[in-house]
Amino acid sequence: MSDFAALDLVGIAEGIARRKFSSREVTQWSLQRAATIGRRYNAFFRVDEELALARAQKLDDRQARGDSLGALHGVPLAHKDIFPVAGREMHAGTVILKGNIAQRTAFAVARLDDAGQVNIGSLHMSEFALSPTGFNHHYGSGLNPWNPLHVCGGSSSGSGAAVAARAVFGSLGGDTAGSIRMPAAMCGITGLKTTYRRMSLQDCVPLSFSLDSLGPIAQSARDCARMLTHCAIYNPADALSSNSPVPNYEALLDGKLQGLRIGVPDKYFADDLDDEVAACLQASLDVLRRCGARIVAVDVPDMDTINSLAQLTMAVEAATLHRKWIEAMPEQYSEQVRNRIDQGYTYAAVRYAEALSLRSRILQEFLTTSMLDCDVLHVPTLAMQTPTIDATTRGNPDDVLKLIGRVTRTTRGFNYLGVPAASVPAGISKAGLPMSFQLVGRPFAEGMLLRIADAFQRETDWHRKQPPLDAHASPQIGVTAETE
Repeated sequence: MSDFAALDLVGIAEGIARRKFSSREVTQWSLQRAATIGRRYNAFFRVDEELALARAQKLDDRQARGDSLGALHGVPLAHKDIFPVAGREMHAGTVILKGNIAQRTAFAVARLDDAGQVNIGSLHMSEFALSPTGFNHHYGSGLNPWNPLHVCGGSSSGSGAAVAARAVFGSLGGDTAGSIRMPAAMCGITGLKTTYRRMSLQDCVPLSFSLDSLGPIAQSARDCARMLTHCAIYNPADALSSNSPVPNYEALLDGKLQGLRIGVPDKYFADDLDDEVAACLQASLDVLRRCGARIVAVDVPDMDTINSLAQLTMAVEAATLHRKWIEAMPEQYSEQVRNRIDQGYTYAAVRYAEALSLRSRILQEFLTTSMLDCDVLHVPTLAMQTPTIDATTRGNPDDVLKLIGRVTRTTRGFNYLGVPAASVPAGISKAGLPMSFQLVGRPFAEGMLLRIADAFQRETDWHRKQPPLDAHASPQIGVTAETE
């Protein structure tokens, strides 16, 4: 069996299209990786070997007949366990939904089916998407392929680990406060949170209906562009789905940044910044400048207030969504997750209404201040080094809470604003862990973010770096102690 680890999503799709190898051959390889490496890092909830192989063979047969091929024809993907697939189990990282068989496939996943994906299974995630580190009391924490003692990011933990470990070539994730960008940053791959409602959320398990967004996680910006072109389609059955035109995002990637202005805030995002991360950010700006972009200083609104409003909104909406289950079966929730949900019951209704009513005004302030003199913002995805699992689960509860709060300090506010944001790999720390930067744009500027990320990736190879999988002893995948 060939080794496909050096190829990305686009490379696999092109190799199949040119008959260098078959979908079945790649799918068998991917399934083997999922069953071994994927399990080692707790990336998968379920691997659908028979279904995946049957799908791959069907696609190979279509190709042999001369049928037209989709842009993702034969490529093995897998998605976060908030995305239902008809006839298969989906439990969103919780024991409450264990054994739940989906009646319908999520709209976004169905669109990737139309484009030719081979969906090989369901990916691990934080319980009900309520952890930015990948913590899951019931099924064990997600582990970082670069070092299994460290968190891999959440809540799309399996997506980050599976793509970084080259078990699959792309994944859909969900992002309410950084849940696509955190795994991408911590695992050294590319992740894009789309504009609020750019992608239809139909049938996905929600966390916060005002903040939830979807998006692709893959090795490169080009991979993400190819996925997004086919899953950002308007859904007429979803009243909140955006009908904004969907370009061919991949066609926008020309490597040219001449005339583009990249804004760098001079406050908040530079506060409490790790020295290695700061050096990585500066080095990435140097690359973008060489690509033709102009770096400009910009101001930002009160991000602490924005983060607080985002936290309030998420807490209240999560409490609303979970109220009946919390009342009927509180013991089925881990203590950490139950405490976060219970927080939502402490806010007055007027404060929640105020948070919603301020949103459009604050977004307008953001656009007329931060984005007035630039095309995108360049900020850290994670202002600190990727923490260990022990540091985020053990010890003094107040210290743990403070550390977890720092994880999403630079990502959470952009969900409240509803704007797109991408995490782009940009370095490896002295400890051997990935570092990244974050690009933030105006609503529906996904193409701009992908264009800049792609230009950076044409000049660097950080997104192609592979974790030293063979250097790790097989870690224990058990239940991690709770502290919250």
